[in-house]
Amino acid sequence: MLVDVHCHLDLLEKQKDLEEVMKRAKDFYCIISNSTDPKSNRKNLEYIKKYKNVKIALGMYPSHAVELTDEEIDDEIRFIKKNKPFAIGEVGLDNFRVKNMERQKEVFSKFIRLSKELNIPVIVHSRDAELETLETLEESKAEKVVMHCFSGNKELVERGVKNGYYFTIPTSVVKSKTFRKLVSRVPLNRILTETDAPYLSPIENEPNEPAFIKESLKKIAEIKKMTVEEMEKIIYMNFQNLFLK
Repeated sequence: MLVDVHCHLDLLEKQKDLEEVMKRAKDFYCIISNSTDPKSNRKNLEYIKKYKNVKIALGMYPSHAVELTDEEIDDEIRFIKKNKPFAIGEVGLDNFRVKNMERQKEVFSKFIRLSKELNIPVIVHSRDAELETLETLEESKAEKVVMHCFSGNKELVERGVKNGYYFTIPTSVVKSKTFRKLVSRVPLNRILTETDAPYLSPIENEPNEPAFIKESLKKIAEIKKMTVEEMEKIIYMNFQNLFLK
């Protein structure tokens, strides 16, 4: 039972034939297409009508969130509530490309509250803002949390684990020392798999896609000294514990 907790089908569709991509992912239990802005939120709604194994996360990427007024954010939150997503995402903080951290925190906190109100997980971006992201999650008393592509140090990973957060391992783990370290630091019961497709591909010059999870599973299993089949079952169980309970 394979799962891809974080991809962007709307962006992937611009680079590959999505029908062919989904045929190659027909054996997946669940693929969660994450949104980045209002347009993306609406586009992703089309996929759940078309593909049985696709769920959606609705939200607002930090760079888009800071550009909107409170009224526009609140309108989008009402839209999200109405459409009952599987998760809230992709939301969070970014100190790499995005300025105005205080505004980012304000909007992020709103989405955390929304995830709690709807009792669904929040899928979190934290690029170059790992500490601030954890602090905001803690201050907002976030309950169901997925840390997407987390690059924080060992102490921050341990802090997230202690809080009960889950960590997604991207397909680029096959060539990334950072994410191989993350696998070694996160306990088995807190690991999930993602692609971030079309980004973070394990294959050079090839846009990422859900089917490539099979490659990252091999590397995760190797690091954890398990068979691929055992690792797949554990990740599926983690997915059930977070998303289906």
